[in-house]
Amino acid sequence: MLEEFNKLPESRAAEALRACCASPVWVRRVLAARPYRDLRALQTASADALKSLDWTQLRQALDAHPRIGQRATGETQEARWSRGEQAAAKTVEADVQRQLVEGNQRYEARFGHVFLICATGKSAGEILSALRHRLGNEPYAEREVVKAELAGIVRLRLNKMVG
Repeated sequence: MLEEFNKLPESRAAEALRACCASPVWVRRVLAARPYRDLRALQTASADALKSLDWTQLRQALDAHPRIGQRATGETQEARWSRGEQAAAKTVEADVQRQLVEGNQRYEARFGHVFLICATGKSAGEILSALRHRLGNEPYAEREVVKAELAGIVRLRLNKMVG
């Protein structure tokens, strides 16, 4: 699949990358380094591109993510992946769902952006616990957590894209 990605026309490759990370700067940087010899090289280029983004550029990626527990709409690859990644957060009791909604609201009021977590493999309880814990972070510390969570999401999505 990586060979196919390397051979895609630039516009289609950019579209595939946007499903992994919505930052236009990240897409351009990862696209510019094609062709990739293996998945590790692609992951390294992705990580380097993510590290180089400033907060405004990272916000573009964050803004593309739905709230935890909120169903991503549409039939784009990103929306399908998001629905799968958040599956545990959608199949919870009404009380836990309510706590996630309230936690999201408090988080957004505190930090000014969506609560981002690499939800794959996490239960709704684990997500809620992380949300509550992160509400106590200082804004600069939370930005570092957000960068790490985004990197995890992007890494998983790149694996899906070429796997």
